[in-house]
Amino acid sequence: MKETKVIRCPKCSHEQKNTMECEACGLIFARYVRAKDRQKEKEAGAAQQAKSSGIGVKIFGVVLLMLLTAGLTIYLMRPANLQKTDPRPVASGTQTSQTNIPAPEVKPAVIKKTENPSPQQGARSIEEARNATVSIETPWGTGSGFFVNKNYIITNRHVVEMDQQKLAELRAKIETGRKLIELEKQKLQELREKMSQLDEGPGRSQLALILETREAELNKVIPQQEEGEARIAAMEKSLQPSDIKIFLADGRQFTANYLQVSSRHDLALMALHTIDSPYLTSPPDKRSLQQGDKVLTIGSPVGLRHTVTSGVFSGYRKNEQDGRMFLQTDAAINPGNSGGPLIDEKGYVFGVNTMILQDTEGIGFAIPIEAVYEEFSAARP
Repeated sequence: MKETKVIRCPKCSHEQKNTMECEACGLIFARYVRAKDRQKEKEAGAAQQAKSSGIGVKIFGVVLLMLLTAGLTIYLMRPANLQKTDPRPVASGTQTSQTNIPAPEVKPAVIKKTENPSPQQGARSIEEARNATVSIETPWGTGSGFFVNKNYIITNRHVVEMDQQKLAELRAKIETGRKLIELEKQKLQELREKMSQLDEGPGRSQLALILETREAELNKVIPQQEEGEARIAAMEKSLQPSDIKIFLADGRQFTANYLQVSSRHDLALMALHTIDSPYLTSPPDKRSLQQGDKVLTIGSPVGLRHTVTSGVFSGYRKNEQDGRMFLQTDAAINPGNSGGPLIDEKGYVFGVNTMILQDTEGIGFAIPIEAVYEEFSAARP
């Protein structure tokens, strides 16, 4: 005869042969098993949700930070193609990007109190050319410019005028960021309510940790969203000359007294009547650059003010659509160089740095200085 197996009650540990009900405490074994199974399923569901939430917080953080940060870092505008190439204006660096770059070690230049060069003399040296160059800051970024006579500064139009298409794109990204934040707030509230229904145990503890992590990520993103909205609001306001900050080589700071933009060229003219600055002129003999001639650029790439780079003049390039001429060079032109001068070794100015060829190195373009004199009568020395 087969011996009946003795079982132990899971509640009171009473040992017996009855498999239906505990003879000591009255526990129904089948109900106990079903209750345990339901508890395991509940905890398994919470664990799976916690795992999904963990992935969700990472994706949310990455996507939202990309939307908010990338949307406010570099602004590029596409002019007409040059010989079926894809040139872009040199993007002005944003305030955010400047904070990630160490302060330049080059000390501010000391502007010597010498007489300004006459139109016949031109700039006397690279040092004077550097002193005649300025760094420009607007509510959305930075660029460069240079004095063309005692009181007027030339720069690029895209440095001082926000492209409306790009502004609309940035506005859409900010709006998307706002919606993502609201959706995340709703999701976190749902998780809080779900956690309140869980019994104490690993599932509840894990969900509490996920909530804490996601709330911390959200608290990091919200200030960036607010900063982005404030920046967009500043961009949408009509830019006034007083909104444009001008930094001289010796560190002094001013605001523009006057602003005029060109409708035909990527050029803008600003006035600064409070100082008597060195300025750049074209060669007195009206000579042109020849391929292979050494040239230099001066500007503020990525926030490094009054940086000088050198290269050669690569050739003249004609816009096939409107016939406008550009000067091509391999001298380094980087974000923040927009509006700076293209000069020769004697300090004579030949062009205004304006754009680079996308996805290439060493292919930059400048607007001939003659276009500046034709467009703005006040720009003539």
